[in-house]
Amino acid sequence: MVGSPDWSWRRTASLQASSFYAGRVALEDDLRQTARSIGLDAIGYCSAEPFPEVEGSLREAVASGRSASLGFTFTDPATASDPRSSFPWAVSLVVVSHAYVPDSGRQPPPKGGNGRVARFATEDHYAPLRLGLDRLRKVLISAGYRAEVVCDDNRLVDRAVAVRAGIAWWGKSTMVLAPGVGPWMLLGSIVTDAPLSPGDPMLRECGSCEACLPACPTGAIIAPGVLDARRCLAAIAQSAGSIPVEFREVMGDRFYGCDECLTACPPGERLAASASIESGGVDLIEMLATADRPLRERFDHFYVPRNQARFLRRNAIVNLGNAAAARFTGVLAGLLGHPDALLRAHAAWALGRSADPAAAAALRAARITEYESEVVSEIDQALSTLD
Repeated sequence: MVGSPDWSWRRTASLQASSFYAGRVALEDDLRQTARSIGLDAIGYCSAEPFPEVEGSLREAVASGRSASLGFTFTDPATASDPRSSFPWAVSLVVVSHAYVPDSGRQPPPKGGNGRVARFATEDHYAPLRLGLDRLRKVLISAGYRAEVVCDDNRLVDRAVAVRAGIAWWGKSTMVLAPGVGPWMLLGSIVTDAPLSPGDPMLRECGSCEACLPACPTGAIIAPGVLDARRCLAAIAQSAGSIPVEFREVMGDRFYGCDECLTACPPGERLAASASIESGGVDLIEMLATADRPLRERFDHFYVPRNQARFLRRNAIVNLGNAAAARFTGVLAGLLGHPDALLRAHAAWALGRSADPAAAAALRAARITEYESEVVSEIDQALSTLD
């Protein structure tokens, strides 16, 4: 029959395409059902093509100094914005979100002697996300594909993945937002060679809302979608070295992290308000009295340089200084003799905010024996403030 070979070829190709499509739909349905069963809030898919716009913004932040001492994806923008630089076999990305509010609780009201931890860090809220991602990875592997989890990982700009996959949109705070959740979510991804259906970018955006900009206590969001990490309290609290003097007072009782731009975000208001328990309070005096090893173990999910306890103590000292209560003078005065000059310097600053006459006496005594120039400078400034 004339033309029959061509018809046969077309019919075979059509059957193969239909079978391929059915298999892809079944896999995607299995992934969605698994994500739903383990409590993940959203799942999406997108291509593993590079993210050149994000690479450009990361490089600009580094070049301008706005990335400050932050590592993360700023360390290697080229790698972070191109999944195939780490996974040459990548075809698709699976991205999921996990809302950590209201389980993280609500922050306690300011109270002298207590520090506050931002909601994302009240415990290791990445733990259930990692477990969920591993379940999804096994689904992909069982279907015959390669798959690797990339979660809280410098090799991938997960926020950009979430936007491309259509489960979130870019917020003016530089966070990504989702309906009903706002910014109160963590993201994780899986790199795979499975050919999954790419999602459509979310049409929703912030519109005229700029509530996050004035909410930042230091003005770190210098323009919609532009963050200066040199002014961000969350970044400062997890950085090495001294806390810049101009940001110590505004740090208040924030021991780790800052939730102000998230709390101000309207899409997440209802979810944030649903938290029924207080969480994230830290007894600063007890913390300062705790040995380094148990302190590191307690806060091992924090992003603190080399997990060093000295930076946790530094933050606590600033919090106590902002409390400016006479009952803390003895603890702070004792820290003037600490072997770590970083802590002595911050203790001097904290004592300089006290109305207790004993604070000035402790500073004058320490001034006689102090040999580190940075600490001497802090003592002199503190005495000048008290005088």
